[in-house]
Amino acid sequence: MRSSVAGPYLPPLHTRIDVFDMTVASAAGYLRELWPEELAHTRFEVASVPGEASGEAVARWSVFPSQQRIVLYRLPIERMARLHRDDEAHRRMAIESCVFRAVAELLGKDPWDLAPDRFRHF
Repeated sequence: MRSSVAGPYLPPLHTRIDVFDMTVASAAGYLRELWPEELAHTRFEVASVPGEASGEAVARWSVFPSQQRIVLYRLPIERMARLHRDDEAHRRMAIESCVFRAVAELLGKDPWDLAPDRFRHF
């Protein structure tokens, strides 16, 4: 019988929260490189759930243009994603798409216009 190298009493090396935070940070970093002036002072934050309900839809992010702040809500993004394949790559794409859509909302652009050259090879 073999056991994990970390042992049963140590925390996992990569939790869902860590993966979510790293995915948001990498997508935000990518967008900062593309839009350095517009996103220079923008803060990206992660919260578990929205503080208050706004209508029937559950918010996946909130944008505060006057504060240059974007808050992404981890649980709605993770649990309400309708993935056709539930694997790591598709979960990461769902998170990245929310980051792109939140930044697009902040900048007043279409999400596809944020990185137009990225998809030209298709």
